[in-house]
Formats: sequence, structure tokens, C-alpha cells
Amino acid sequence: MTYSNLSAISVDIRHGVATVIIDHPPLNLLDGELIKELMAFTSQVRTDDTVQVIVFESADPQFFIAHGDMRFLTDPALMSAGGDLPTGTNVVQAVNEEIRSLPQVTIGKIAGFARGGGNEFAMALDMRFAAIGTSGQAQPETLMGIYPGGGGTQYMTSLIGRARTLELILGGELADAELAERYGLVNRALPADELDTFVTVLARRIAALGPTVIGIVKTAVDAADYTKRDLATESSLAARLSFPEVAATAHKLLAAGVQTREGELRLEEILNKAQQEVTPQLSDKAATRVSRESD
Repeated sequence: MTYSNLSAISVDIRHGVATVIIDHPPLNLLDGELIKELMAFTSQVRTDDTVQVIVFESADPQFFIAHGDMRFLTDPALMSAGGDLPTGTNVVQAVNEEIRSLPQVTIGKIAGFARGGGNEFAMALDMRFAAIGTSGQAQPETLMGIYPGGGGTQYMTSLIGRARTLELILGGELADAELAERYGLVNRALPADELDTFVTVLARRIAALGPTVIGIVKTAVDAADYTKRDLATESSLAARLSFPEVAATAHKLLAAGVQTREGELRLEEILNKAQQEVTPQLSDKAATRVSRESD
């Protein structure tokens, strides 16, 4: 098979391993274009018997996938765009579930930042390996007044458990490679200069097993049913959010530098500052409410 007409990703196949390079400047945003191409790739590779393992990596050393496009917040109709979607799911959940259901083994090579939708995509893969000193993973959505709705609440809980999931999602902090490994968010944290070689050797070793053994092992492991994903509930909870407030926050964050290269490198700083500006307002509102109730 040939993988052509793709501008946001490129595909190189060797030794049964398809290396998918995400190259979607300026930040590798998980936007409509990248999602469309990932969907097109998964549809084609699913029946490609020359591919046993798929490695996802980035052409940008600083960003694996930065996060979901902020336009999903300013125009929420985009979350349900993209043709026929499984009932109760949004477009980000849909692409992640397509990736999860592939018969091939999928591996994420994380050398830079993967936040929000980028981390949700990484968690949808079968395995993840992170570079020490350069990678970072986070679900900062709560600092934007929303929550991880692209599968994040479900994938993370199955990987690292309830308590740590609540910590990372509600805390919104960036997890470096060592913490990600310790919590189980990635398989291993590796020195940055060893990441490529390790993943290449592992991917080719697995590919050499052939589709029968790979298929049996994936089916057997999935049959363990160690967790039940409820994407429909995750998606439906968006109805509890106030869209005008979410959109206003998104516009404010965009003005503060989110989705610019400089801003993304210090994203947590921007989000924490924005939250600190909102907190006094909430405290004032609460105090006003208490005062009225006591009168």
C-alpha cells in the first residue's frame, strides 16, 4: 500500500514497522486536519499485512502533539464534526478509539511535550516511551475550565489508577519522563539519546513475531477486561459546562499566548496565572453569596 496525499503526517515502512512522523507545524496541534489524516491512515493500515508495528513520533523535537486545537473550545460544533461517529462520542475520542482498535502494535515515542489531546492520543497507544529531560505529559484542561474529554479520564485511569489520575487531572501539572514512568503513564523513561535505538529495536523484534502471534497476544490481553471505558459518559459530561464561559476563557488564553510556540513552552505558567486571576473573583462571588444568605 502507498500512503499518499498526507501533509500532516508521513509514513515510512521498513522491516514490518510503519513509522508515522507527525509533522504539522507550528505545534503539531491535534486539529481537524491532523485528525482527518490520522483517520485516513488508520483506515488504510488496518488491512496492510506488511505492517505489524506502528511507531508514532514527531518531526518537532519540542512537541509530540502539543494538545487539542483551542478552536474546539471556541466552536464546540467542531468536536462532533468529521462524518459518522460512534454514538455518544466526539471526534477526538473517535480517532483515539480507531487507534486503539488497530490489529497492529502501536508505540509512542515521546521526545517533547504531549498535553491535553496530545497526551490522550499517546495514552490510546499500546505502549509509550519517553525521553528523560525533554518530554512532558499533562492534562491541563481543568485549568481552562474544562476536563479531558477525548478519552483522557478513561485511558489514564486504566493506566495509572484512580488516585493518581485525580492528582494529574485536577492538579494539571506537567509530568516529566521519570514521574510518568513511576506512575505508569509510560512504559519506560529513557535517556534522550537512547530513545530512538531502543524503540527501533523493540519495534522490529515485535514485528518479526508475525501477525498471528501478535494478534493472539493482543486479543488475550484485551480479554482480561481490567477496565471498562465509558466514553459516552465522559463525552456527555460536557453538557454541564457553560459554553460562553468556556469560549471566553479560551479566547483569553489565546490572547495570553496559548497556541504560540513561545507560549506553549511555558503553558503551565500561563494557565496557572490565568487561574490565579480567576480565583479572587470566585472568592468575591462566594463571599457576596454568603453575605446575602446571612442577611
